[in-house]
Amino acid sequence: MNQKNLPNFTAIRTKPQKHNFKKGDVLVLFGELFNRGYANGLVEEAEKNGLTIVRATVGRRDENGDLRALTPEEAENIPKPFINVPLEAGFDLEKNADGKTPNDCLKGFKLSAWHEAQVPQTIIDEARSSARKRFKQNTEKFLKELETLISENIKNGCHVHFAHLMAGGVPRTKIVMPLMNRVFKGTEDRYLASKEFMESSIGEFMRQNFLEVTAETFDTLIDCSTHLRKKIEAHNGSASYVAYGYHGTEIVIGNEYRWQSYAPYIQGWAKVHLEDFSKKWTKLGVRTCVYNCPEILTNSSSIFKGVEIPLYNLLRALEKEIPNHSVTKKLRADCIEVLKTPDDLNTMFKAIDEYMAYSEKVGTSQYDNWPQHSQKEQLEKTLDLSDLVINFHKDEKIMMAPVLSEVIFNSCGYIMLHDGFNPQFPVAWIGHDIVAKCVE
Repeated sequence: MNQKNLPNFTAIRTKPQKHNFKKGDVLVLFGELFNRGYANGLVEEAEKNGLTIVRATVGRRDENGDLRALTPEEAENIPKPFINVPLEAGFDLEKNADGKTPNDCLKGFKLSAWHEAQVPQTIIDEARSSARKRFKQNTEKFLKELETLISENIKNGCHVHFAHLMAGGVPRTKIVMPLMNRVFKGTEDRYLASKEFMESSIGEFMRQNFLEVTAETFDTLIDCSTHLRKKIEAHNGSASYVAYGYHGTEIVIGNEYRWQSYAPYIQGWAKVHLEDFSKKWTKLGVRTCVYNCPEILTNSSSIFKGVEIPLYNLLRALEKEIPNHSVTKKLRADCIEVLKTPDDLNTMFKAIDEYMAYSEKVGTSQYDNWPQHSQKEQLEKTLDLSDLVINFHKDEKIMMAPVLSEVIFNSCGYIMLHDGFNPQFPVAWIGHDIVAKCVE
């Protein structure tokens, strides 16, 4: 696939120039930082550059299901400054006047009768309206505390870099996870087509909650921080906003970079919505960018078996871009060390190339089709390849994926801090090529 012919594809091709941040510049994490996630790379890069990092939380639910801030014990090990305002988004646990939530509509259904479960749109609309009001109020409270916290920084003309960490929205109710396991891991008679699932009442409920958590929160953040942003600018400072997207990735297939994607990516429609908000605010003069990042293996992505397949090809990109770099040599040695035999590496790359060619042929790795639903044979091939690569390893607990993931989130962190200071585009792709070029 000729990448030049991809519509609206704005890839970062050259390593962003390192911005000289000054004392008093601030990174604001809008959302909670969890281990082994993309945002850890951004935090580490900000720490290297001396930024003050303001942390946040999505809060927790109490025994009655009500949202609350963290207790002193829960917040004890979170580095300060920390703003303890619960920023959980979404409406699946939002109570109406009778104390009922949309999730309550799904109680009592057996897995075999999941098609019969219904979440009426009227209930969704009421819960969403209430949840949006609650989230906006909490966002405004968070921003007010932020303004107080960094008041001296603002007076000194600081830069404030907002990082949107919100994603997800899977309804937290018993029937959903077994169905998702069938969507992402089901084979033969356990296979559940993602299109069928997402067009059901449960799927529609999930789709709308994805939009709230993944996309609407970004719009709310930028909108609610307008007053603060203008105050920062009035003191000769500046503000920027970055968010984490996924919209397929360029990886080395054969010997060239080609775009590919994971399917079924049921968050895709919400990510497009997120991109649209970034485009809207860019047109209004706000510095903002959604960075579409390469696949890594995180704690939250473990249900999506096979999402890690493109990650292994990062080694090929490193060998293409920086073959003599010490990181490339070490990573190759480390990867071979965890495999049963050195030959397994080339066998794995050959199998990935064959799979990617198949994926493109059937449409699940065609840019114009994104986001894609699964196909039965395609999902089985994905799962089989995932198993094949896992079986190449000596020990399933010591694998290539974590060290390769670290390279990606470190490079993404560099790009999202330095390019994100004043982004080139409202939506940008980070492929394996630029990941390799940003290795230090």
